[in-house]
Amino acid sequence: MRTHTGEKPYQCNQCDKAFSQKSALKIHQMMHTGEKPYQCNQCDKAFSKKCTLKTHQMVHTGKKPYQCNQSLLSQDAEISVKEEIEFKKQSMIHMRPTTVEKPYQCNQCDKAFSLSGNLKQHQMTHTGEKPYQCNQCDTAFSQSGYLKKHQMIHAGEKPYQCNKCDKAFSRKSDLNKHQKIHGGEKPYQCNQCDKAFSFSGNLKQHQMTHTGEKPYQCNQCDKAFSQSGYLKKHQMTHTGEKPYQCNQCNKAFSRKWNLQLHQMIHTGEKPYQCDQCDKAFSTKKMSDHLKHLRTHTGEKPYQCSHCDKAFSQTGHLKMSEHLKHLRTHTGEKPYQCSHCDKAFSQTSHLKVHMMIHTGEKPYHCNQCDKAFSEKSVLINHTRTHTGEKPYQCSYCDKAFSENSKLKVHIRTHTGEKPYQCSHCNKAFAQNSKLKVHIRIHTGEKPYQCSHCNKAFTQNSELKIHMRKHTGEKPYQCNQCDKIFSNPSVLRYHFMTHTGEKPYPCSQCERSFSSKCNLMNHLWTHTEE
Repeated sequence: MRTHTGEKPYQCNQCDKAFSQKSALKIHQMMHTGEKPYQCNQCDKAFSKKCTLKTHQMVHTGKKPYQCNQSLLSQDAEISVKEEIEFKKQSMIHMRPTTVEKPYQCNQCDKAFSLSGNLKQHQMTHTGEKPYQCNQCDTAFSQSGYLKKHQMIHAGEKPYQCNKCDKAFSRKSDLNKHQKIHGGEKPYQCNQCDKAFSFSGNLKQHQMTHTGEKPYQCNQCDKAFSQSGYLKKHQMTHTGEKPYQCNQCNKAFSRKWNLQLHQMIHTGEKPYQCDQCDKAFSTKKMSDHLKHLRTHTGEKPYQCSHCDKAFSQTGHLKMSEHLKHLRTHTGEKPYQCSHCDKAFSQTSHLKVHMMIHTGEKPYHCNQCDKAFSEKSVLINHTRTHTGEKPYQCSYCDKAFSENSKLKVHIRTHTGEKPYQCSHCNKAFAQNSKLKVHIRIHTGEKPYQCSHCNKAFTQNSELKIHMRKHTGEKPYQCNQCDKIFSNPSVLRYHFMTHTGEKPYPCSQCERSFSSKCNLMNHLWTHTEE
């Protein structure tokens, strides 16, 4: 009678579901308890329903009693009415791909489903209903199965082991996906191009690149996406949500992949090896490998339209509509510091500069106590501990710990001086030397002594001057006991031991140990 009246007196005490039969409630409660009393005697699988076990056992026996377009029961099959109902469901699922029967229509959108349960699950995407709450964190799910899979993250449980490698997974579907990497199997072929995929979902996503279809619209802005996952990630830019927290430090990320990349900083893992040298990478991004490979080949395919300079990466040229490099020609500096008057041609340079004001130094050396505002500076610093000098000069035997130092050194061979003074005709091999030179024209002396009123154009000059006040003489001669406050004075002194006189007179045969002594000597020729 309850099938006619719709009465469901048996209520679940774990959720809102109710049932017309007590036995149905018992089976349902096993979803909450995880109880699976029906064990397969052929393998380790267990089931909450006896009929599901029987269905599973046919995998081992190869028995297929239900034939398409025939009577649901074969002549020799002796099956209970309950089992027949179960297999009618299975038969309906089998038949629908051929008949395309989807009788359960969503009243919110155009989607239709072959099973009523699938419709109910789908409708939760419209209502946002997530009745299955995790008791370890605040995450909630629309389906109990999703909750169970999620709880494995907390438990650290990974029951699905790959038989080809050591990797293990919390979900069987993830294992199945992973195993296709070993097999190289790509059964899903695109009918528009030659691309093939391991997964049908990937093929569907790819086909949208041909159709241009972007069905997932952001309700905060006009952006649309081909995948719901991309939309969810995009929406985090509006909410600022960063659900993926690093368990080693306080950093959080909006994307799981970014968290995984970040965690490699802690583990030091770099699984992707360069086939030309010992360098390894934490990601398999082809762009990263191509950039690195050009350090071996010397290839610079990106040419500046204003000068002869070429670049190995598009990133060195491309920035919005204009080129980053172009700003060295125009002098444009659109990125202004909000704390001082300084401006920069690149936003990345502004970010680094801002750390001077904030004092932020997020990159710590694990060999000493030093910290740095830039990762590249940390990498260069660690080479002072390791002694590594990976940048070799192609003209001589010299090697350098930094690529920038190698570039400056190579100019001693080529004679290149790309930094031209706008006040006079002088040119320099280094930009830093040009900046110091320009202060001769401007009279700027930004480095002030705290003990007296003297000011200097260079920080190094101030440091040497400060030693007059402190009496510090850190430069010791290794031939005698003399000490000096200035390294250049030590160099001149050292020539008294070696007898070296690198400054020859062009008017006579005399040579001198210092340029200053040579200049004084030259006056004797002019007086003659």
